[in-house]
This record gives sequence, C-alpha cells and structure tokens, in this order.
Amino acid sequence: MLNLDRVLSRPGATIRFAMLDGDARPVVLIHGAGMDHSMFAPQARALRDAGHPVVAFDLRGHGASHLEPGTRFSGQAALDDLAALLDHLSLQQPTLVGHSLGGNIAQALVRRDPRRAGALVAVDSTWNTGPLSRGERSALRLAAPALSLVPASRLPGVLARASAVTPAAITATEAMFARMPKRVFLDVWRAAVGFVDPDADYRAPVPLGLIRGELDRTGNIATAMPEWARAEGVGERVITGAGHVVTLDAPDQTTAALLEVLAAVPHE
Repeated sequence: MLNLDRVLSRPGATIRFAMLDGDARPVVLIHGAGMDHSMFAPQARALRDAGHPVVAFDLRGHGASHLEPGTRFSGQAALDDLAALLDHLSLQQPTLVGHSLGGNIAQALVRRDPRRAGALVAVDSTWNTGPLSRGERSALRLAAPALSLVPASRLPGVLARASAVTPAAITATEAMFARMPKRVFLDVWRAAVGFVDPDADYRAPVPLGLIRGELDRTGNIATAMPEWARAEGVGERVITGAGHVVTLDAPDQTTAALLEVLAAVPHE
C-alpha cells in the first residue's frame, strides 16, 4: 500500500492520492468498485522501477477518499474527479490503466475528450460501448436488486469470492470490500452499470491495451473483452489462473503484461 500523502478537494469529496516520480510516460492507476489503490501496489512499484511517473489514488467514497455527509457516489462525479486530478498534476496524455469500474471511468474520459490520454489499458473491465444481448441487459438491470438482498455482514465475502481465486487475494479483497458501507457499494455498482452505453460505430481514439484474468466470471467480461479485442484489432492478454482481481491473483504475470502493453505504446 502506498502512502496517499496528497489531497485534492472536490465538490462533495476529498480525494487522496500519491505520485511516484519518473521520466517515462506517466501512468494513472484507477482501481475497481469497492476496492482501493492497494490492489495496484505490485504494479505501481514495478512501473516506478521502469521509470514511469505513477499516480495512484482512491476513488471518492473508497479507501482514504471520503464523501462529505449527504453526498452519494455517482459515476459522473468520479469521472470529473479523474479529469480534475489530471489537471491538478498537469499530466499531458498519460496512460490510463483502469480495473473494472476504473476501466469504465477511463473509457468514459477518453470518449469524452480523447486528448486527455495517450493510451488506455482496460484490466478486467467490460466494454462500455460494446453490444449487449437481451440476457446481458437483464443481468445488468437485476444485479443491484440481487446484491441488495445479501446481508451487509455477508456481502464483502460474497464479493471477494466472486472476484478473486487465490486465498491471499480473496483475503485482501474482502478486507477492502468490508470498509465500504453496503449502501455506498450499491450506489457504486449502479454507477458502473451507468457507464455501459452501446455504440456500434465507436472505436478507441488512442492506443488500447486489454488484460483480463482467465477465470474472470464477473458480468460479461469473459465474452465482451475478446469481442472488444477483435473489433479494435488489438491483442488481448489473458492471465492464466487469475480471476477478476487479476492484479492480486497473479501480480507478477499482470505486471509483465502491463509493461508489455506500455512498451508497445508509440512515443511522440
């Protein structure tokens, strides 16, 4: 876990973040729903060692980044937080690396303003603009009501076992989920679903990298990401034996895949 020793004040929230120095292309790490920056700890260290400036932060309402009383989590606010953080640090076209919800947010920012990023890496994240079957639409609509029926005391364990496969990753993931009140997590989940906006003609305007765990069974990622790779004409890196939280299930393999993706990004 990094020391999030820097603060960005935002409407309705306080964002805590850290920046590691380097001379290569900056990399911004955006964690998944209900988690925090520590899910990227192994990758942050490796990226720093490879010379990349690294920004790690907790999304509003996650980890050390707090929501003000009476403020509910929204996807739009989280998207605006990311843009504000890039502005605050004067980052010019960094690589955005987003896991799950973080990948949805990164995709949305690139779609809104392609000039904000030099590259996009989606890690175990669904394709915001990809096609949805009738069954997938129904699953998205019913997911939040189904999760709301799980008792708050059991929800972190249920989510962790659905997200990770190795004992250490399950333990770490459950601890992160346990820090978030159930009502906040349900808002976060609804926000993630809200980023899904099919558009058959849209293609990423920046270099794209795709990484997922072989055993990821959350949402439609296992089917959507291969379709995404084919549509964009890019390779998909599948991490053997890893689930949704691929950065913790298989940290070394995920780090190697991420460094390979970054090495392939053209430099201006």
